Amino acid sequence: MNIVVTGGAGFIGSNLIDRLLENGHAVICLDNFDDYYDPGVKEKNLIGARKNKNFVLLRGDIRDEQILEKCFSEHHADLVIHLAARAGVRPSLANPHLYYDVNVVGTLRLLEAMRKYKVTNLIFGSSSSVYGNNNKIPFSEIDPVDHPISPYAASKKAAELLCHTYHHLYKFNIFCLRFFTVYGQRQRPEMAIHHFVRRILSGEQITLFGDGTSQRDYTFIEDIIDGITKCMNVLHGYEIINLGESQTISLIDLIKVIEELTGKKAVIDWKPMQPGDVMKTYADISKAKKILGYHPGYSIRDGLSRFIDWFQNNQDKSISGIHL
Repeated sequence: MNIVVTGGAGFIGSNLIDRLLENGHAVICLDNFDDYYDPGVKEKNLIGARKNKNFVLLRGDIRDEQILEKCFSEHHADLVIHLAARAGVRPSLANPHLYYDVNVVGTLRLLEAMRKYKVTNLIFGSSSSVYGNNNKIPFSEIDPVDHPISPYAASKKAAELLCHTYHHLYKFNIFCLRFFTVYGQRQRPEMAIHHFVRRILSGEQITLFGDGTSQRDYTFIEDIIDGITKCMNVLHGYEIINLGESQTISLIDLIKVIEELTGKKAVIDWKPMQPGDVMKTYADISKAKKILGYHPGYSIRDGLSRFIDWFQNNQDKSISGIHL
């Protein structure tokens, strides 16, 4: 199968590409290597993939109609896995126009390019942030998601609606996957677990927002990749599917586990809860189990142990600027 992966140089995308290549697929990676974080990290993410004869890298932005034309006119695609996005809840409050432009307009231009070249199979990387401060626990795909609390969340919900429109009008087969706080090897450096591990290991202070009771359903990268690849076997119609661990851990308990696994004590600076942050995420994954046969295999302790080992053994200190 020939697969276009947008945002393929990033955290989830690069791990996915490695799996797809291992499984014998041909991959066209489209990524603009933006400066949201050090582009050198993303270059490193693709070192292995670029050695594979079935891998093609296209440098460009999903908002650029010319690069999309080049992608679909020069490379036959059976499937698009759309992971390119402007990420991050808090930064979206400072620059909502950019988040709308990349995540909504970019998705629309991708869908239009697919329509033009009759590529009708899409897996879209959405986010658990669309649930906002949902009072019903755990979060189910049938829950109303009409009250996002950040521009990032609103942009992801808008992109889901565009996907449904193209399914309805042009019979695209589209699965929108709502990822729940993904972590693991190659995680973006500003994300919580990467940030906490890096600073705790180096003896630096970490900042925690709120009172430590906020909870997240953290999902290990290997489980997310399993969920995405399982979609490829059953992709038909239009579905919204949660991909999570279906377990939660409080912020303060997360820090305690990291302390235990690293053997180091965290130095904590407490700050008030930030606008746009939700108090709890918790995935109902019964639909993923039924449709995909999805069964996450990594507890938070197992996943953290794997991440810490990766960080200590593989982190390029010249890129990240850290000192262990």
